[in-house]
Amino acid sequence: MTANASALADQPPWADELTAYDEAHFTLYMQILDAVAARAAEPDICAELLGIDPKREPARAHSRFESHLRRARWFLGDGSRHLVGRESYPSETRPA
Repeated sequence: MTANASALADQPPWADELTAYDEAHFTLYMQILDAVAARAAEPDICAELLGIDPKREPARAHSRFESHLRRARWFLGDGSRHLVGRESYPSETRPA
C-alpha cells in the first residue's frame, strides 16, 4: 500500500490544470501507469497502490482505479504541459 493511500479520494478532483491533488499523487499516477503497462491485475493495483480491498468493495475499488488511471493518463498527456516553464514542480520530481 502506498504511503498516500489513506489520503486518496475515490475520485481525483478534475480540472484542466494541475491540482494540488495531482502534485501530491504524482508518484502514485506513475506507479499506476507502470502497473498497467506491466499488465498487473486491477485487483492487485487496487490493493497495493490504491489502498482498497477489491474483494470487500469491488465497485468502489473499480471506480477508484478507473478514475485515478484516467487522471494519470491526462497528467501524462495534457497535464504535463502545465509543468513546462514552472518554477516549482511536484515535490517528488523537483530537479536536484
